[in-house]
Amino acid sequence: MDYKSIAEKIIELKNTDLALREKLAKSGGLSEGYNEEMKELHNKNANILNDIIDAIGYPTFDKVGKEASDATWLIIQHSIGQPEFMRKCAELLENTVRENKADVKSLAFLTDRIAVLEEKPQLYGTQFDWDKFGNLSPNPFDDLNKVNERRKLIGLNTIEEQTEIIRARVKSENQSPPKDFEKRKQEIEQWKKNVGWIK
Repeated sequence: MDYKSIAEKIIELKNTDLALREKLAKSGGLSEGYNEEMKELHNKNANILNDIIDAIGYPTFDKVGKEASDATWLIIQHSIGQPEFMRKCAELLENTVRENKADVKSLAFLTDRIAVLEEKPQLYGTQFDWDKFGNLSPNPFDDLNKVNERRKLIGLNTIEEQTEIIRARVKSENQSPPKDFEKRKQEIEQWKKNVGWIK
């Protein structure tokens, strides 16, 4: 198995993803729902990565190196249009983390992302969205003290500190809250049903 070229392919997928995100951030395209071009790219990357995972298992540090393993996580994290793929990867990542072959923080972010998409409370408070006041705030979580304890255990800052960082970042990227909060909420709800995250 040529792990070197697989690693290069995964990194290339990640770079394409980040380049498109940067382009959309500059043009203001991140603020208006799930951009079609981005949706297509996320699905395409997920399909390619799924084939790689079927061939070699989860791309761990020891197989593809840290950069490609981290890139794997980013591609999975962005594959929100593919619930089965994300859930499958979360299971694989959990086993991989247990074997110390992937970053526990990656698992925390992926676990939270799936919880938010399934409309369940997150455990680590890693996922943020616009609130009705026009601020980026953490999606619902179970308990503030527990969340901060879990974050500390895996080497993350407090949720309060992270909220400040996230809000500063979106400001620097000129991102703005949705013009119609309720309409966006309904569109997200409908999208989750269409994709299969919720019934």
